Amino acid sequence: MFNERAAPLRAAKSARRWPRVSPAMLAGAIMLAPAIAAACACGCGIFDVGGASGLMPDYAEGGFSVYFRYDYMNQSTNFRGDQQAPAALNKDKGINTSFYTSGGQWQINRDWIFMAELPVYARHLTTTDDGTVQGPAGTHYTGKDTALGDLQIMAAYTGLSPDMSTGLIGGIKLPTGDYTGPKGALGGTEFDRDSLPGTGSTDIILGAYHNGALSEDGRVGYYVQTRADLPVAGQGGYLPGSEFDSAAGIDYSFDEVRPFKSIAPVFSLLASDRLRDSGPAADRYNSGYFRLLAAPGVQFHYRNIRLYADVEVPLYQHVNAAALGQSDTSGQLVASTLYKIQINYDF
Repeated sequence: MFNERAAPLRAAKSARRWPRVSPAMLAGAIMLAPAIAAACACGCGIFDVGGASGLMPDYAEGGFSVYFRYDYMNQSTNFRGDQQAPAALNKDKGINTSFYTSGGQWQINRDWIFMAELPVYARHLTTTDDGTVQGPAGTHYTGKDTALGDLQIMAAYTGLSPDMSTGLIGGIKLPTGDYTGPKGALGGTEFDRDSLPGTGSTDIILGAYHNGALSEDGRVGYYVQTRADLPVAGQGGYLPGSEFDSAAGIDYSFDEVRPFKSIAPVFSLLASDRLRDSGPAADRYNSGYFRLLAAPGVQFHYRNIRLYADVEVPLYQHVNAAALGQSDTSGQLVASTLYKIQINYDF
């Protein structure tokens, strides 16, 4: 995608360089974004697909790229099913999160790319005390946790097609993040398991992608991608639900817009389906969802630096919720808009 999409037309311009896989496509399908799929009640895994999360280096053998990404999500509206519900039904009142993710990737040869990334969460949770955390039952408090998330190590096989436009993804998420949380003044844990930076689970990650050109000059491109995050082992009586994320998008590249090599607006549709959490520590009734988002964005390419940003707006969302009287909470908190900005440096 963008002006470096893996199109034979572009590849023919330089025999010394391989055609590169679309940054947005590979980003979403390969690199796992800050919220690590299934790490919070309303699905931060949607950051894992769509616009740039990690860009392939321009170089053939030995190419290396590092990046830093910031994502923001403010979950403040209670939903039951596909509609807004009274805030009084949910003991949680707000989840405000900044995600700071650092990562890198190494293209070791034409067919293989290895990558890793590690997020840091800065999360504030405003919720209702049960009398064991900060104060009397029924009062509200705001818990704060800034901690490492879960490390993800991935590999992409890009050799399925001569132009590297189709590939497969595989990897693992390790339970390196905080899944215990800070304690309150009365000794209770300030965060539920599904709202902590780490899931405590080991996950298998599988994915695939394809991208191509829609115009003869290669300026208009498209991509499709899909990935699955499958938890296989949990800790502390909690296993997050499996998550399935997909994205499709189109972009137009304006080349040599001084002082930039290119400017590329992009529009993506993102879909995410997460199954219910399980285990004694899980809130099975109020976990799991489906959501569809629109994500307009833009990428700037200046020398070895790339800057990507987008906003992600829900078009439709449906969350699982407990029946009234079935649980002390009914519903999940959702965000009206999600934000992403990332900077890459290619060596």
